[in-house]
Amino acid sequence: MNIPFTKMHGLGNDFIVIDAVSRDISISPERIRELAHRRFGIGFDQLLLVEPPSQDDVDFNYRIFNVDGGEVEHCGNGARCFARFVRDKGLTDKNPVRVKTSNRILVLDMDEQGNVAVDMGVPVFVPAEIPLLATEQALTYQRSLDMDGESIEVEFSALSMGNPHAVIKVEDLENTAVKDIGEALGNHPDFPEGVNVGFMEIVDRQHLKLRVFERGTGETLACGTGACAAVVSACRAGLLDNEVEVQLRGGSLSIHWDGDDQPVMMTGPTASVFEGTVEI
Repeated sequence: MNIPFTKMHGLGNDFIVIDAVSRDISISPERIRELAHRRFGIGFDQLLLVEPPSQDDVDFNYRIFNVDGGEVEHCGNGARCFARFVRDKGLTDKNPVRVKTSNRILVLDMDEQGNVAVDMGVPVFVPAEIPLLATEQALTYQRSLDMDGESIEVEFSALSMGNPHAVIKVEDLENTAVKDIGEALGNHPDFPEGVNVGFMEIVDRQHLKLRVFERGTGETLACGTGACAAVVSACRAGLLDNEVEVQLRGGSLSIHWDGDDQPVMMTGPTASVFEGTVEI
C-alpha cells in the first residue's frame, strides 16, 4: 500500500506524520526502522500517526514510534507538529485541539504564526510511576555507571512528563560526554522502561541550555518533553524562575511551570519540509 506522508520538524527534531484517520494503517517495527534510516530511507527521529479519537472528549489519538520501531508515550515537539498537520490537512478546524496519547490528554493551541502552545500535563515524581526503581522519592538520585571499564557516580533528578526523564546538571554542556553517559544511564536496570537523559547548563534564572539523549533514538536537535523535564527539575531545586527559555541545538522553546500539581506549558515553532508517498 502506498500512503502519503508529511515530513515535519520542531526545532530540528524531525518526524514523518501519517494520516490514519482517512484510512486504516498498520506499520510493522521492521518497516519503521527501514523508513527511519537516513541513507536508505526517509530519515526521522519519530513517526507520528494521527488516528481517530478513542473517546468522546478528544479529537484525535496520537501515537509515536521511535527509530527502533518501538512505540513511546509522548513527544512534545511531535505534538506541536501534530497540531499543525491536522489543521493543514483539513482534518479539523478546531483550535485548540485535544489529543490522546497512550497515557494522557494534550491540549494543542496554534497561533497565526504557526507557533503551538502545548499543555504538557502535570509532571510525575513518584518513582514507581516514572518508572524508576528506588526505595523512596527524592529530589535527586545517584547511580554508578560503567564507563569504559571505569565506574563513575552520576547525580540526576527523575520524573515523568508522560515519558521517563533523568536530568543531569552540568557546568560545561559542550564538553559533556552526552552519548556515553546517555547510553549508560538510559540502559541502567533501575529504569525498567529506559529513560531519556537530559544534560542542562543553567545560564541564569530565565535561561538554560540543554542536550537530550533520547530513548530509542539517540541525541536529537530538540526534545520538548526533555525541555519541560529540565525546567521542572531546576525549578524544584530553586535554580530557575517559572518562565524559562530553553536553548536546544535546534532552537529555543518557551517553558512555563507554576510548581507542583500544576501543568507544564510549552510553546515553540513548527515547520513542514516536504510531502511524499511511501510503500507500507
